[in-house]
Amino acid sequence: MNSIKGKVAIVGIGEVPTGRYPERSAIECAIEAARMAIHDAGIARQEIDTVIPTAALCNAAFNTDLVTGRVVEELGLHVNNNLQLFAGGATSAVMLKVAAGLISTGVSQAILFVHADKLGTSISDQAGIDLFSTAGISKEWEAPYGMHYSAVAGLITQRYMYETGTTAEQMAAVCVSNRKWAELNPNAMFRKPLTIEAVLASKLLSEPLHAFESNMLADGGAAFVVVSAERARRLVSRPVYVLGEGSRVTHFALSQEPDMARFGYAQAAQEAYTMAGLGPADIDLAEIYDSYPVFQLIALEELGLAPRGQAGAFVHSGATWPGGKLPMTTNGGMLSQGHTGAGGGIAILVEAARQLMGKAGQRQAPGARFAIETATGGTYVDAHVTILGTEIPQA
Repeated sequence: MNSIKGKVAIVGIGEVPTGRYPERSAIECAIEAARMAIHDAGIARQEIDTVIPTAALCNAAFNTDLVTGRVVEELGLHVNNNLQLFAGGATSAVMLKVAAGLISTGVSQAILFVHADKLGTSISDQAGIDLFSTAGISKEWEAPYGMHYSAVAGLITQRYMYETGTTAEQMAAVCVSNRKWAELNPNAMFRKPLTIEAVLASKLLSEPLHAFESNMLADGGAAFVVVSAERARRLVSRPVYVLGEGSRVTHFALSQEPDMARFGYAQAAQEAYTMAGLGPADIDLAEIYDSYPVFQLIALEELGLAPRGQAGAFVHSGATWPGGKLPMTTNGGMLSQGHTGAGGGIAILVEAARQLMGKAGQRQAPGARFAIETATGGTYVDAHVTILGTEIPQA
């Protein structure tokens, strides 16, 4: 297996608040986040030679602008490459792989990755429902029977609870954990305290999921800058090195997923750990993709951070909350920061970098050196595991 360990590093991050901002344009989100990331990296904007925006789902015309170089023009850049990269919620992991390839081959020296979307205010609630009732849903075999994302998550949740004995209270504790982090996050959409009782008292969506166990579509934007590891050490005091990557694509239609209570996380995690030269005991924080709470529990177990069937009790105990032994999804995730399309996963990656850089403010995980981050796209068609760190472990 070819290794990208220690070849590239994140040196700058930027993010605008997530929520409902009808007066804020999508391009404003993209440009402001990009400016913040370039400034954070400590480089002149003219040093960016590649711009890679991801897809925006809110508006086809804005997405075309991203493809055809509007970010380049708005920032006054003179780049060699502008291209779009999209893998749904898995885009963040794919971005890092592409960065490693472009930089290690000398095609690029400094890459700006950008995301912006307005799923909260520029499309109607019904349009949002329609979007997530078709993307990744088999048109022939699933959509005619009413399959949609909440139904997908409901099926997975039921199966996982059946296999593991996880209780409704433990499932709801994931939402509480995420909200406790969001309370400390000025960029989060939802910052009011949340209790297990409130989660379980909220409206039932797709059994056994309640309204507070579902993500909310939002406006937002984030960006980050990647350079070679060697250059990163000269630019910033705490670069965030990419240490390990592992991936598995398991299905398109959920009906073809061989094990909907596991997916491919265990195999992807083993690849990432092996590449990084680390193991679960070395991980200081877990930034886990969280569109519904069950996916955080599955990932905790498949990543080796909790025994099979015990992740719910682990979260319920407060272990993943602020002050716990394993901080998890410390920006609040899509359940509390908000779901911005592909940006949900990108925001989690940016948060992992922010924590390792020591820039997370009130929610800073003390002494964090190594983070594990997950991403997935579509109807959880793939499992991507990334390990990041402030140092490069020796083999």
